[in-house]
Amino acid sequence: MSYTAPIKDMLFDIEHLANIAQVSQMPGLEDAGLETAQAVLEECARFNRDVVAPLNVAGDRHPSSFKDGRVATTPGFKEAFAQYMAGGWQGLQHPAEFGGQGLPKTIGAACGEMLNSANMSFALCPLLSDGAIEALLTAGSDELKATYLEKLVSGQWTGTMNLTEPQAGSDLAMVRSRAEPQSDGSYKIFGTKIFITYGEHDMAENIVHLVLARVAGAPEGVKGISLFVCPKFLVNKDGSLGVRNDVHCVSIEHKLGIKASPTAVLQYGDHGGAVGYLVGQENRGLEYMFIMMNAARYAVGMQGIAIAERAYQQAVAYARDRVQSRPVDGSINASAPIIHHPDVKRMLMTMRAYTEGCRAMAAVAAAAYDAAHHHADADTRRQNQAFYEFMVPLVKGYSTEMSLEVASLGVQVHGGMGFIEETGAAQYLRDAKILTIYEGTTAIQANDLVGRKTARDGGQTAKAIAAQIEQTEAELAKQGSDAARAVGKRLTAARQAFVDVVDFVVGQTKAGPKSANAVFAGSVPYLMLAGNLVAGWQLARSLLVAEALANAGTDTAFMNAKIATARFYAEHILNKAPGLRDSIVDGAESVTALALDAF
Repeated sequence: MSYTAPIKDMLFDIEHLANIAQVSQMPGLEDAGLETAQAVLEECARFNRDVVAPLNVAGDRHPSSFKDGRVATTPGFKEAFAQYMAGGWQGLQHPAEFGGQGLPKTIGAACGEMLNSANMSFALCPLLSDGAIEALLTAGSDELKATYLEKLVSGQWTGTMNLTEPQAGSDLAMVRSRAEPQSDGSYKIFGTKIFITYGEHDMAENIVHLVLARVAGAPEGVKGISLFVCPKFLVNKDGSLGVRNDVHCVSIEHKLGIKASPTAVLQYGDHGGAVGYLVGQENRGLEYMFIMMNAARYAVGMQGIAIAERAYQQAVAYARDRVQSRPVDGSINASAPIIHHPDVKRMLMTMRAYTEGCRAMAAVAAAAYDAAHHHADADTRRQNQAFYEFMVPLVKGYSTEMSLEVASLGVQVHGGMGFIEETGAAQYLRDAKILTIYEGTTAIQANDLVGRKTARDGGQTAKAIAAQIEQTEAELAKQGSDAARAVGKRLTAARQAFVDVVDFVVGQTKAGPKSANAVFAGSVPYLMLAGNLVAGWQLARSLLVAEALANAGTDTAFMNAKIATARFYAEHILNKAPGLRDSIVDGAESVTALALDAF
């Protein structure tokens, strides 16, 4: 099925929720107003519809292949990536100093959604390059920046992130890859890295690996990890490619989904040592890697929104065409398209509401990122940075978990045909599953939300967000419409549930180590409650805007749909928040009550 980017909804969020007018007043972003956003999104939509989306099914049926140390990507991927590079899409958000366009994340995030909706397997290659670019911009030496950034920003070279090893998954303290200092200032890297997305491929002339390894004598655990640049081909002083480095792909994985994206096992140093270059200082590698991780975690959240949008579009198209049974209200005296049936409408509205809510949440987070990096006032930058950091686990965790539900509902709308691969509905479900796992599982996002984002500051950031939500509740009450009252009622209940859980998390954390199980037994439900609340809050804000515009006669059909979607979200999704609070605050003991040998 073809893909049509939801440009109107994206621009609504960018204009009214993310406030692109404010973003474009910040130093360095003066040319990035609504007009620019619309032009960029329209061109991005065309490119993804015509070039990238047609390769999605082909990638699932004809995955990347491995032979004699080389990876061949799906036919058509190499040519599409060349067009992606020629269009300047890799450099969209990156500094003009290195050949990028320097556009804000507020615009770039929407383009990222389109690329992932069109073809998630394809989109993973530039996603990893973005993370490598961010790490080098932040921690790379002038020499490393001069050598690698321009080629990475252009897309001529691609980047990877090498964390995981056979014995070290999420526990990076167990990393064993080693780095031996050389007299010329370089290092020799030895070890095995697994699950390396686009660790080997045929779409670019060089691959720049960012690798975690230990230098001899480094402290044990995560405090002894360093970060290195280790390119597939060494780079000569004039910028040309030199000899092949001692890093080789030994296999690629066979996966449930994202089959066209090669997931490589890379071997470093089997022939004397792979040449690597230290990024920043020794033993600060995890700190630098988290720059990549945070960029990737937000991007994976966008993948969840993207796959949900694609599943929704396909389900709507099928529901309009599939004729089955008479409507229960007697409106049609014959079998009718299933979109007339109430339960099908319920499923489609659930898919739509989840997707639009998470898109709105991600757009607001992107605007906070832009303010944190570009606003002229230091205190405003600090506040937005705190808000953005709180949002990252919600965008990543909640949006990816919701994508599984949405993709599953997409299969359900298709009925038995959804279980048949030819319809394409099953691919979205298979592709979506990895999103709750890579770049940190949902539990890892939840642990981050509990520890770093809530307990560390005594719940101050969380309470500040709750205060903003309370202001929206007051605006809804002032609006006075039935829809505003209905949304306001559910938003108030969800906010109160959230505040109760924040108090519980902070209180139990202060109570000492013995209370840790009580907190972390409810960490994922807390993340889901927080994500649900913030997405619902943004849809409540969208309702306020849409009612005002509809009353003014502006695009009334679209605005009425926004109002209906916000109300549905409040009455069918946001209303789950109080139940989550109860399971977190009152249910910890039952999580841990069963004896281990009884499982």
